[in-house]
Amino acid sequence: MEIGPFSIIGPHATIGDRTVVQSQVVIEGEAMIGHRNFVGHGAIIGVPPQDVSFSPDRRTKVEIGDDNIIREYCTIHRGSPDGSATKIGDKNFLMAGAHIGHNCVIGNNVIIANNCLLGGFVRVDDGAFLGGASTFHQFMHIGRLVMVQGSSAFGKDLPPFVTAAERNSVFGLNSVGLRRAGFSEKDRDEIKAVFKLIYLSGLNTSQALEKAETMTFGAPAREFLDFVATSKKRGICPLKRDAGDDVSV
Repeated sequence: MEIGPFSIIGPHATIGDRTVVQSQVVIEGEAMIGHRNFVGHGAIIGVPPQDVSFSPDRRTKVEIGDDNIIREYCTIHRGSPDGSATKIGDKNFLMAGAHIGHNCVIGNNVIIANNCLLGGFVRVDDGAFLGGASTFHQFMHIGRLVMVQGSSAFGKDLPPFVTAAERNSVFGLNSVGLRRAGFSEKDRDEIKAVFKLIYLSGLNTSQALEKAETMTFGAPAREFLDFVATSKKRGICPLKRDAGDDVSV
């Protein structure tokens, strides 16, 4: 473990082997940081949440896995409800200035580019890419392998495998990401089929999901459908009106 000059590590923080903490970093509260992580200059981890209902006597945590890169001036706030945690998995890359709000849950192999803002309780599934300066409303869910354009803003859920941009707009499928992730041609075709069923069939969401129950799909396409079915609090982002129906994977 390496700790840089002027960094402050609180008495209840734990840091794993071969983790590098650069200068002027603050790690406080019950922050648990795993092995082989890199924490850049000026990052702030484990401070109280920006939640007006938070009480300082609550015991909350930040839990960070292994092999993450957390660059300069990132802020990662601990959980807000008593006993809760903000969680970051393994092999994620948080670029400079990213903000991870209280009780966010970040999966594995996620890239969060410069100055992204994640409100409280945002969930980001494995392999997502969030473009720089994009913003995400509290309680949002971002599905697996989603790719978000920079300077975008979202307040509704983003189903797995989609590309998204502007304000609450889906533009299509992350075809390059699916190929790079090793999805078979059959799986890609099925994902394309359920995407069209949800977004381009003319059916409302309930009707499309009901029709999907009469059809046979593999696990990735079912993952897409299950995400849509459980997205009740905020609903899913709509397809951009002029995106057309040429959805390729």
